Amino acid sequence: MSEDRGLRSRFAEADESPGLLLWQVTNRWQAAQRAALAPFGLTHVQFVLLAALTYLAGRDEPVMQRDLAAYAATDPMMTSQVLRALEQKGLLERRDHPHDRRAKALVPTEDGVALANRALVAVENCDHEFFAPLDGDTRAFAGGLRRLRDR
Repeated sequence: MSEDRGLRSRFAEADESPGLLLWQVTNRWQAAQRAALAPFGLTHVQFVLLAALTYLAGRDEPVMQRDLAAYAATDPMMTSQVLRALEQKGLLERRDHPHDRRAKALVPTEDGVALANRALVAVENCDHEFFAPLDGDTRAFAGGLRRLRDR
């Protein structure tokens, strides 16, 4: 009795699988971002949430935790844990919401804004170097990623 022990993939080669390729590229990109952010004492998710908060706070509307999680597309529970860590580092504050007595608004501190902006330079430089093999075609690549994200 012979058993077929091979993998029954629709792809002849693993390198044809867009999902596998995306996973591999994402792992390499995340490693590059971790290295870029290490000097700032931030994890990548801490940077994303701090940068997103800094951006949203510039709109002069109170930023609530759920708004930040939705904007950054992060899990609400994980967002809560990360925000506590950023608060303990003195990078953000929770203040009374101006229109809702039951809610708190998130506000980046001066140190938080300064760190977000310094780290942003490193993150954007890392991205520029990482995506350089696309030969300047990052606009089309980003468009494809947006289509996948928004479907």
